[in-house]
Amino acid sequence: MIVDDSAVVRSMLNEMLSGQPDIAVIATAPDPLFAQQKMRGERPDVLILDIEMPRMDGLTFLRQVMREEPIATIVFSSLAEQGSATALEALDAGAVAIMTKPGAGVGDYLQRQQQEFIHTVRQAAAARPRQVKALGNANTSRPASSAAALRSNPSNATAKALSKTTDAIIAIGTSTGGTQALEHVLTRLPLDCIGLVIVQHMPANFTRLFAQRLNNACAIEVREAQDGDRVLPGLALIAPGGMHLSVQRSGAQYRVQVQDGPTVSRHKPSVDVLFRSVARAAGANAVGVIMTGMGDDGARGLKSMHEAGATTLAQDEHSCVVFGMPKEAIRLGGVSHVCSLDEIPGQIGRLSRRT
Repeated sequence: MIVDDSAVVRSMLNEMLSGQPDIAVIATAPDPLFAQQKMRGERPDVLILDIEMPRMDGLTFLRQVMREEPIATIVFSSLAEQGSATALEALDAGAVAIMTKPGAGVGDYLQRQQQEFIHTVRQAAAARPRQVKALGNANTSRPASSAAALRSNPSNATAKALSKTTDAIIAIGTSTGGTQALEHVLTRLPLDCIGLVIVQHMPANFTRLFAQRLNNACAIEVREAQDGDRVLPGLALIAPGGMHLSVQRSGAQYRVQVQDGPTVSRHKPSVDVLFRSVARAAGANAVGVIMTGMGDDGARGLKSMHEAGATTLAQDEHSCVVFGMPKEAIRLGGVSHVCSLDEIPGQIGRLSRRT
């Protein structure tokens, strides 16, 4: 179902998608209230949704849909530009993909991006969106204000752990559904847990805001990685959108390298790039975690970590929004343990205490 107040956009999307043998557009609607009426007759597998519409905005509608009976939703809006708070809100609300609608020349854009758009619709059809609380509202182990106080108080015993050199590392890779999954995991980690390096598939400019919002909700420190940053206990470094993140060993320390380059496994940042670098730099002193996401990015890299002696975890099918990345990692034989999303923080915490 296509929900957009522009008749021209509705017509172009309808024509583009209806021409595919495996896609049927069951309805179009100029605003969410019309969409609600049409969904009483038939509920779509995938919703393509604008944000700025009359009578009800798209974000309000998306939250309502995800509360009642979740539908895999692709947000297609000019308000969802790269790095915008609106786009991040849409992901937090449960959107499985964001595509930025140009302010002019939509027809030319759709012609250029036709294959990518159709691929995104097909991938969304495989998603299993779930109800997830908004970012920052999770039941964390300690309030965000307490976490900030612990991080800012150098006399605190656990805060002192941040100055130690780490001899272990946690590497996490995720994609569709990952913003909610990462929130669920990171808000449940203790302040002195093993240092983390993370790739979440996101375009350029999204990740800084995403990291800031996670940082406000977590006991650990979360920030967008910068080239040369050290990996330390109690710190999570997230790959900047549009840049690859890798780990290098420098004496007794781990440092990250942030660099441009071609896409790997169709992505930049790529989970495969991160995992392969961790396999080389840390070997058995690492833990790899692959979570919800479309496609297979990270599966081969996780196998490399597994072969290097690392403990490797994969999120199970039931708790994934999309089981693509973990499923492929399991198929390749690169996974030590399959865990539910609820079990992953505990696994990381136990490994942290062990080291």
